[in-house]
Amino acid sequence: MSQRYGIIDIGSNSIRLVIYEKTEHGAHRVVDGSKRAARLSSRINEQGFLSQEGIDLLIETLSVFMLLAKQHQLTEIVPIATAAIRNAGNQNEIIKQVEQATGLKIRVLSGVEEAEYGFLGMINSIAVQDGFLLDIGGGSSELTLFLDRKIVHSFSFPFGCVSLNKRFDSKEGLSDAALAELRQEVTAALAQHEWIARYKQLPLIAVGGTARAVGKIHQAAIDYPFAQTHNYHLQALEVDELFQQLRQLPQDKRKKTEGLSKDRVDVIIPGVAILSTVFQYVEATKYVICGAGLRDGVFHKLFFPEQPMQQNPLDYSIENIVALHTAASRDHVEHVSWIAEQLLGCLMENDEGKQPYSVYLLTAAKLYRIGAAIEYYNFAKHTFYLIVHSHLNGLSHKEILLVAAIASYRSKSKARAELKSYGLLISNDELELIYRLGTLLQLAIALDRSETHSIDSLELKIEAEKLYITAKASSDLQLEALKVAEIASDFKKQWGVKPVLKLVTSVN
Repeated sequence: MSQRYGIIDIGSNSIRLVIYEKTEHGAHRVVDGSKRAARLSSRINEQGFLSQEGIDLLIETLSVFMLLAKQHQLTEIVPIATAAIRNAGNQNEIIKQVEQATGLKIRVLSGVEEAEYGFLGMINSIAVQDGFLLDIGGGSSELTLFLDRKIVHSFSFPFGCVSLNKRFDSKEGLSDAALAELRQEVTAALAQHEWIARYKQLPLIAVGGTARAVGKIHQAAIDYPFAQTHNYHLQALEVDELFQQLRQLPQDKRKKTEGLSKDRVDVIIPGVAILSTVFQYVEATKYVICGAGLRDGVFHKLFFPEQPMQQNPLDYSIENIVALHTAASRDHVEHVSWIAEQLLGCLMENDEGKQPYSVYLLTAAKLYRIGAAIEYYNFAKHTFYLIVHSHLNGLSHKEILLVAAIASYRSKSKARAELKSYGLLISNDELELIYRLGTLLQLAIALDRSETHSIDSLELKIEAEKLYITAKASSDLQLEALKVAEIASDFKKQWGVKPVLKLVTSVN
């Protein structure tokens, strides 16, 4: 039986509810959510107290969220709060009033906990070993150094995009003098932690609303064809150019920037100033935008306590996608994957560069039937769509497209048509790779056409432009033989050898 859980993230800039579902097959997904740009950090008075108006707004927002939570019949709902409430002088009073009004007991995270949860959400969704993780919030920013996928150092800085905008008002843009002062303040805070300066030439992974906004603005500017900012890579010059354009614009013109949401128009400039200043200070190699963060980390920690951190984000996400779309036989796709691996090993035996091809092929093999969850007829078309729009973590955008095209491959013309709008990402050489691995996957599928996964072992041999496939099986392979003969011509065009199913031996 499926269960649903809610996490409420009470941030300095916005308050969010995310509702997760754990399915009966062991998968999880987000099924609903809501957001309000409450700007609590801007409602902190000179004495450091959250105003009663701010408390009332918080209670009103949480009450609305509780109505939505009630409709989903949640097993548990967890409200967490970060800098705005953590730093408020009347923190206890806020928690008391919220509990009396809504029944929710807010858990206030320390800066260290906030960094740890953010790291967990990121590391479960991106295949990266070493780097800096920067989470720019409304009232605080967390910087974490991780090596070999483990936290080495972290610190929470008492500034964010909202709090700095309160001091360096960017309504009319940001002058050179104001920018220099802002950068000096951020740099001075970084300089207090000597460990930061000891690590250079690492990627800067950026999470939070500022980071996502930067990704969306840049993608809109270049007409980027892939509708996802998670794991989007940017170079220093690209972010610097974007920042210079934004900071010259007054707010009324800035709000017309494509890709920039209306609730971030006023705070985007100080947010990007923090981002670029940290990047320069740590001498990072590139920016990587991460769409997963604090809430995802809380979800994994609280609801998967036995293993909150996944060692392989790609394997984990493949398993989750398969468990979400259960129309295909698990045994069948695993058997097809095994056959595909054997075929690739034979055909590229002496090719040292086959490792990434193996990853693409085996990922596609495990996912090629997920489209049948929508309908069997034209399931390949649905498979392509689902892969492109699923959280296939651990792969770049280009690699996700490669996997989607290989998994849904039927012919060269259909593959070209499907990828026509992705020309910015897929080159002609990569199209040729799709044709080759797509036909190889089709051969692997053909060798279990009956879906009885009855082949126990394979002996593969290339001779005289033929790929001889000697199979030992526990049942008749008549369907398989017919299907192999059907695709043999197309396979030879791509691999230069004609597959021949030979000496099929029954072990019974």
